[in-house]
Amino acid sequence: MTRTIVLETRDVRPVETIEADVFVAGGGAAGLAAAVTAARQGCRVVLAERYGFCGGGAVAGLSGTVCGLYEASNGDAPPNQLVHGFVDEFIAMMHARGGLGDPVKYGKTYTVVHDPLVWREVADALLREAGITVIYHATVTEVVLDEGRVAGAQIYTKSGKVRVLAPITIDASGDADLVTMAGWPTSMGDNGHVQNPTMIFRLGGVDVERFLSAYGHDTIMPPEISVQLVEANGRGYTLPRAKIWLFPTPRPGELLCNCTRITGADGRELNSMIHRDFTEAEFEGRLQVREYACFFRDHLAGCETSWVNDTGVQVGIRQSRQALGVQTLLNADILAGKKFADGIARSPWPIELHSGSRPRVEWLLNDYYEVPFGCFVPQQGDGLLTAGRCLSAEHEAVASARVTAQCFSYGHAIGHAAALAVNEHIPVSRLAGRDIRLLLNRDGAQLD
Repeated sequence: MTRTIVLETRDVRPVETIEADVFVAGGGAAGLAAAVTAARQGCRVVLAERYGFCGGGAVAGLSGTVCGLYEASNGDAPPNQLVHGFVDEFIAMMHARGGLGDPVKYGKTYTVVHDPLVWREVADALLREAGITVIYHATVTEVVLDEGRVAGAQIYTKSGKVRVLAPITIDASGDADLVTMAGWPTSMGDNGHVQNPTMIFRLGGVDVERFLSAYGHDTIMPPEISVQLVEANGRGYTLPRAKIWLFPTPRPGELLCNCTRITGADGRELNSMIHRDFTEAEFEGRLQVREYACFFRDHLAGCETSWVNDTGVQVGIRQSRQALGVQTLLNADILAGKKFADGIARSPWPIELHSGSRPRVEWLLNDYYEVPFGCFVPQQGDGLLTAGRCLSAEHEAVASARVTAQCFSYGHAIGHAAALAVNEHIPVSRLAGRDIRLLLNRDGAQLD
């Protein structure tokens, strides 16, 4: 006799409803900038973030740097900052709290290393000063649709579900989560193949002065270190990546280490949009952290008494889902330094593709490209904009456009776009990138 089992799902907790002008899903660099910018234009803003702090990949993923600020060039030219706007305010606040170092060499360009604890504090201060309703420890579970138009979202919290109703919603999830929930088109890497994730960690107890004396001030380690890693791999250590990045941080005696290469047991690049892959990446990432830390302690000058101080709260995700927008940033646009009349962000950052046996870097020298507004406007529907690394872009273009300084710029622009749509009752599809560019320049973005 066959027994029929009827399953029931239940959550009897009451649903809270909050009304707002703008709802922002995600508190990374893009989500933070978008929320603060929209609030400063008089909008009632609600921001939901799954962690208990803002920062996204920069903090939870411990990427640890604000990349994408400076021009790249051959030789020893000093840092030349090309990206401005909201990011200037943020880094000034970080500097004032001792949470940001001076520019450090990164191949042909420069970057700055931050203290992730100070990042959280600065983000909190900006959100509270702007009067934003912040819901930490909250996960978006559904979008709210009104005749096919996004009209907010429903989020899960420990107290129950919260429904946020807003005429404009910003998907700053990093993974185009809300675009996907709405059933709108997305893309994924190179025919589904994405850049591999990385577990970044901090190494304490380092004699940084002796380390720099031995290996120089370029945070991309010299070729002789790569040779040592190749020779040691499989001979007492498991070290799958040989081209590595080690950054002195604002804290004394500490290095930020970007060196793991996380692939699956079957050798493929793990995809964080597949929950089994995401879990496997966390296991493998922590194992690799110990292997690299052991090698550094055994072989690198200044690291003889070092220890693992911290890892990312999660593996760092370079690439996942991308929204398909009314415009798409092309691979060819990057190295051509293409400019757009409706460009709302500029980037001098190289294509930095983490896939295969070693990272591939292609530089754009003494120039920059721009990202057009349409990359953040989904092809389908209305009421929803994107911000951050889930912009509409081809596979290799994402490998440049995804970094932190640019995400601040995207958020700054999309915050203005959201406020303009709300305050002037303009559908998202009719917003003009040229108008957003004008507003950004008034804020000091220096796009012209």
